[in-house]
Amino acid sequence: MASFLFLILFSSTLLSIEAFEDACPSIQCGHDTPNIQFPFQVKGLQNCGHPGFELVCKDNTTFIPFPSYGELVVKSISYNTKKLNLLDPKNCVHEVFLNLNLSLTPFHYFYVVKNYTYLNCSSRLPPNSFNEVPCLSGSKYHVYTVEPSLAIPNSCRPVKTVAIPFQYSPYLSDNSFGLGLSWDMPDCEAKGGHCGLNFKDKTGCLNLSYDIGNPISEISNGGDVMLLRFFKIRTFHV
Repeated sequence: MASFLFLILFSSTLLSIEAFEDACPSIQCGHDTPNIQFPFQVKGLQNCGHPGFELVCKDNTTFIPFPSYGELVVKSISYNTKKLNLLDPKNCVHEVFLNLNLSLTPFHYFYVVKNYTYLNCSSRLPPNSFNEVPCLSGSKYHVYTVEPSLAIPNSCRPVKTVAIPFQYSPYLSDNSFGLGLSWDMPDCEAKGGHCGLNFKDKTGCLNLSYDIGNPISEISNGGDVMLLRFFKIRTFHV
């Protein structure tokens, strides 16, 4: 009896996993581009991602759009560490830092952030003490990132104070350094589950209800009590 029930449950679990993978196969926008799978989806090509995780394929390149800034190139996606490595097609990471608003998205910076103030100055500041952000500066104005506690020079005015991963440095890449994002699905993960696609092609919470080795039921068979131990089983809650 126990063996029969185990076989049924184990077979059902395998079929469920296969059905999930068939319903939402991973795709790529081009050669050597990231594999795109749940929770992400490609607009117009997939319809099985989580809201807020839409990507765009253009010219064999993967992009992620942000209303507050525009499109950023997706260099890689690590599903294990939940990390997006991005590139700015404008080659100006600090323009991204200055304008990107992640508050209404499921994303946040992968690296620890710290408050910095952007200054717009009418004249150059001493180069031995300040590093100008070239991609934000022009012939008649000069932009710097400084500690918020710094006394503002007379030739400067504060633009915005934002929490960003890194202050500008001429030694760091100007199109990608610090552009790492992570994501959360707190409502699901707080319950000990993982967000996924259910059998109705809807986003749901996959709860890993039982761990290997945990007794979950007792079945009486001819006076003998047998303890059943099952593999992890996925249940869906929409």
